[in-house]
Amino acid sequence: MHQTGPLLDIRTYRLVPGSGAEFDRIFREHARPLLERHGIRVLAAGPSLVDDDLYTLVRSFDSLDERREQLDGFYGSDEWLESYDAAVTALIETYHTVVVPAPSRD
Repeated sequence: MHQTGPLLDIRTYRLVPGSGAEFDRIFREHARPLLERHGIRVLAAGPSLVDDDLYTLVRSFDSLDERREQLDGFYGSDEWLESYDAAVTALIETYHTVVVPAPSRD
């Protein structure tokens, strides 16, 4: 499958019980600004309204190629690897990512 138009990357996290506030703090203060510096558009992010141990991140990309390039740059960056990767990974039990075409603006 080759998607060339805009797409949404929707990621859900099941966090280690009780770690939601720390995950959210790291995301807001560090990860989101780093994502944006890598050109990644964050459309929505935050804890579930009904379960503090669930978190969602919605990102937008113009194509699958752009998604791959930008995420490789982000997750492969020295700043992510040295400062946040281990700390964030320790707070996550599981995560799932779904990539779908962005809705048309008709």
